[in-house]
Amino acid sequence: MQSVSHAPWERKSLVSDVIGQKLSEQLRERIEERVVTGVYRPGTRLDETDLAAAFGVSRTPIREALIQLAAAGVIEMRPRRGAVVAQIPPKRLQEMFEVMAELEAMCARLAAACLSEAERADLVAAHRACEARVAAADPDGYYRVNEAFHQTIYHLSHNGFLSEQALQLQRRLRPFRRLQLRLAGRLQSSFAEHERVLEAILAGNGTAAAEALRDHVRMQGGRFASLMVLIDREFADANA
Repeated sequence: MQSVSHAPWERKSLVSDVIGQKLSEQLRERIEERVVTGVYRPGTRLDETDLAAAFGVSRTPIREALIQLAAAGVIEMRPRRGAVVAQIPPKRLQEMFEVMAELEAMCARLAAACLSEAERADLVAAHRACEARVAAADPDGYYRVNEAFHQTIYHLSHNGFLSEQALQLQRRLRPFRRLQLRLAGRLQSSFAEHERVLEAILAGNGTAAAEALRDHVRMQGGRFASLMVLIDREFADANA
């Protein structure tokens, strides 16, 4: 059985981290990033006591973070072993992005059909928040506001079931969507793609909105290959 390993910098307390985020959410992000970059490898048991010591927190927020990760499918809760890192083969990951692209395309098409002035303002505000993070060259900050931009579109679809399904898969893919923002130039291209989505939705063009968001989310060809190379490199660096 593999054990959880920790780098010295992981032992820093999180108390002073991102304002506005619950401690459990901060922990969830840090743990899931270590999962996708290979610090915590598939099959690794994540012990609450070890994690609490590594992050300088109590076991309660660790437990909450693990529950969130289990709900998203990043880890599995197994009898007598507790929390164990799940494994996603590349083909499965590709399939998940394809489904995500179609769900979000549907959300965009429905959102373009009927927006109130207040809803239009909400979408523009979410987009401007992304613009500010791009200008600040802040990929972690961009990731969070990018997530909010997409969730705004889910909400504006006015289809509760569709919104729930999109949100569930978004959470499952969260660590991979975050990691791909580290690809060279991806921050700027992601924002430019948002611009296309925004313009189409505001214009009421459901077909164009769906196409733009589908292309934005879908991981095809070179981009998916680049993501897998980045995952492999992060994994090698973490285990050097």
